[in-house]
Amino acid sequence: MSRLAAGVVLVTAREVPLDPDDPSAPLGEDVGMTATAFLSVSLDPPLVLVSLRNGSRMDDLLDEQPLWAVSVLSESQRHIAGRFAMKGRISDRLLFEDIPYVRGEVSGAPLVGGALATLECRTEQRVPAGDHTLVIGRVLAASLPGGEGGPLAYFKGKYRQLG
Repeated sequence: MSRLAAGVVLVTAREVPLDPDDPSAPLGEDVGMTATAFLSVSLDPPLVLVSLRNGSRMDDLLDEQPLWAVSVLSESQRHIAGRFAMKGRISDRLLFEDIPYVRGEVSGAPLVGGALATLECRTEQRVPAGDHTLVIGRVLAASLPGGEGGPLAYFKGKYRQLG
């Protein structure tokens, strides 16, 4: 499968507050994950799919938080992809610290500045598939924030640029 080129996205979500009924309770932390197993499923209704490793932080989060977002990374955002793909990494709060983003109006999740496209989604279905879970999301909002350049691709275990 390393011979199949794939686009690179950052999947983000905000943890559910510890006490959703208490407006003064602290908000949940932002969580992010680099993904290459992301694709369009349907145009009508607009559905996308992301594959998550079972037991990963994002898998656990999206099991309880139905709202999430996707930023399609540009070739100049390789550092973001690498940062959120690290194993044994630092806290997500620190990972987001110097990355420009806006908070999605629908999902509340971070949308990376300079991304080629951003999507805000609501989980429609979770499908167990071996050691992964396929999360199918309905696209609730989409935008083209104006990122420059081509897409970031992943091929033969490395980030690549097209062209």
